[in-house]
Amino acid sequence: MTDALVVLSTFSNEKDALRIGSALVEARLAACVNVLPTVRSIYRWKGEIEHSDESLLLIKTTRQVFPALRDRLKEMHSYQTPEIVAVPIVDGLFVYLDWLTEQVS
Repeated sequence: MTDALVVLSTFSNEKDALRIGSALVEARLAACVNVLPTVRSIYRWKGEIEHSDESLLLIKTTRQVFPALRDRLKEMHSYQTPEIVAVPIVDGLFVYLDWLTEQVS
């Protein structure tokens, strides 16, 4: 097990996803952010089933940085209840994981 995380967060459009992803890397809250410009989301909101096209960020960070990243992401996000989900990276290429940690230190 490593301290590295992948954080998933969806956005209503690619422009917001790019803006916020860039801000997270610039602030050293994320080592790398991948933008998936269009994903189809299906979810229940206020009692109704919704179908939405969204943009998805895959944000690479560490457990130590996650609380600050979560707070910054919530502050910048346009959604009332944004998806901010952290998934542990169990294993990976050690050189990459070391690089990831250095970028957010």
